[in-house]
Amino acid sequence: MDKKKYYITTAIAYTSGKPHIGNTYEAVLADSIARFKRQQGYDVFFQTGTDEHGQKIELKAAEAGVTCKEFVDNVAGEIKSIWDLMNTSYDKFIRTTDEDHEKQVQKIFKKLYDQGDIYKGYYEGMYCTPCESFFTESQLVDGKCPDCGRPVTPAKEEAYFFRMSKYAQRLIDHINTHPEFIQPVSRKNEMMNNFLLPGLQDLCVSRTSFKWGIPVDFDPKHVVYVWLDALTNYITGIGYDCDGESTEQFKKDWPADLHLIGKDIIRFHTIYWPIFLMALDLPLPKQVFGHPWLLQGDGKMSKSKGNVIYADQLVDFFGVDAVRYFVLHEMPFENDGVITWELMVERLNSELANTLGNLVNRTISMSNKYFGGEVKNTNVCEPVDEELKAVVLETKAKVAAKMEELRVADAITEIFTLFKRCNKYIDETMPWALAKDEEKKDRLATVLYNLVEGICIGASLLESFMPETTEKILAQLNAGKRTYEELDTFGLYPSGNKVTEKPEILFARLDVKEVLEKVEEMRAKEAAQNAPEEAKEEAPVIDIEAKEEVTFDDFMKMQFQVGEIIACEEVKKSKKLLCSQVKIGSQVKQIVSGIKAHYKPEDMVGKKVMVLVNLKPAKLAGILSEGMILCAEGQDGELALMTPEKEMPAGAEIC
Repeated sequence: MDKKKYYITTAIAYTSGKPHIGNTYEAVLADSIARFKRQQGYDVFFQTGTDEHGQKIELKAAEAGVTCKEFVDNVAGEIKSIWDLMNTSYDKFIRTTDEDHEKQVQKIFKKLYDQGDIYKGYYEGMYCTPCESFFTESQLVDGKCPDCGRPVTPAKEEAYFFRMSKYAQRLIDHINTHPEFIQPVSRKNEMMNNFLLPGLQDLCVSRTSFKWGIPVDFDPKHVVYVWLDALTNYITGIGYDCDGESTEQFKKDWPADLHLIGKDIIRFHTIYWPIFLMALDLPLPKQVFGHPWLLQGDGKMSKSKGNVIYADQLVDFFGVDAVRYFVLHEMPFENDGVITWELMVERLNSELANTLGNLVNRTISMSNKYFGGEVKNTNVCEPVDEELKAVVLETKAKVAAKMEELRVADAITEIFTLFKRCNKYIDETMPWALAKDEEKKDRLATVLYNLVEGICIGASLLESFMPETTEKILAQLNAGKRTYEELDTFGLYPSGNKVTEKPEILFARLDVKEVLEKVEEMRAKEAAQNAPEEAKEEAPVIDIEAKEEVTFDDFMKMQFQVGEIIACEEVKKSKKLLCSQVKIGSQVKQIVSGIKAHYKPEDMVGKKVMVLVNLKPAKLAGILSEGMILCAEGQDGELALMTPEKEMPAGAEIC
């Protein structure tokens, strides 16, 4: 009997930089769903990858002094290594710079143009470079990008457009007749009320203002705009060909069963993407799920806030499966989740070290202490056993029901309810008390057998979410992983089997104070390493009105030298002026400067400054000034003296 197929994708990660834990959450979430579907017997294809074109990449590569391809190769490699670190079981990692993808995008663009869905025109609007999106004035929020909140700039350029309105009603009808298409429901309402029902504008699908993109082959000054390029990865990655030569895999796997994406790009996946597919005469994906964001304790993660947390940092502190547990279990279905170092420690100590780790360790230790490690079912049962078995055996169905709704956090909660019931069973049966009575030895053996069996079933259910932990638990219990069909059957652990002699601690408890101290050390080290780069990135710039050009001969008439201020006093009857005695070589010149609001006379003495020496003398407030001390003026009018970077003698020529 053929397996039922299941095709799941993540959004492809943008290669502008290293992904933080919020980005990584999506890959781990998709992995848990893919693994669970495989466990259920589905023929799963899980695709993820990187989005590698666009103006932002072009700018980032130029700043780094490398080619665009070198830049994206480096970042894509870093993203892939983090996905691998987090044990994500993807079947394909697609890159939009892959040759076969680029070729198909060009063919798709030409097909849509030939059939009249794409036309040439001009675009004029407000453009957000980080989001690579145009907006009308009415769409802006406080004059800024409605998606990311950054400044936008006016832009006008020749562009190709897609006729969105042609397919809008068809999409509205599809959404209304397929309530499962957009999840959660709140995302569907947002798309309908904010975009579809008010009327769709035609979409810009090419750009001429940058070159890093897939060229429109019949009009090479244009490159395909990011969304038509990026979104089509879901079909090109499994072998779509718009000339009718699609692969058997495409025919098997399309339509996708689930596009898993962040809520911030739901519009592109539930409006633009379905309309592109309609134009290509392809079925729509069965479901698009816009998951919430994982936020730092003080809001959305950003480098400018200095609150970014990366997956590899967390793994260094807590281990892969602890991080997987946290991001999967702490994210609500619909609302944003919060991650902090303190919360990570709390969850590790309470849920992983105590509820799960302690349960496994106690069970193995008691089996070794009382029976030399042998686990034997002697069938000396009491009513409390049936209560335990009932909780254990109903967990499979409860987990499956939650996963069907993509409520992954709730599914994990069901598994930990099983583990908590096992802990309660220990308190109820008190094995240490049974061990004191030789006549109750068989009852003790049954209790420990039931615990081992319950843990085996729970560990097997846990595999989709914490695969390494499942492997460790079953290895210590000397047990095989249960098939999905076996997870609602109690008593399959071979009676007489032996557990490990030396149980391994699955999760060591951590001291929150020690962790926070290490985090501070890590942050300080990062700040020191990144300070020059960050200063460069965040330094403000000022544009001033250009003056008339001067010749080299004109410039050579000016004499600049280093001067040392040996005396300074305020100019009476003036709110702005200071009068300085400036030593230049063997001479001393008197210079009057309008810097009283920025420097005190006593602060000026001893400074080395840049002086225009051969400026024609003039009187200011009745005092003769024999040159000019040069300053830089900031955005808010603040002044800073121009001083030499290194120690220079008074009179040194500035050339």
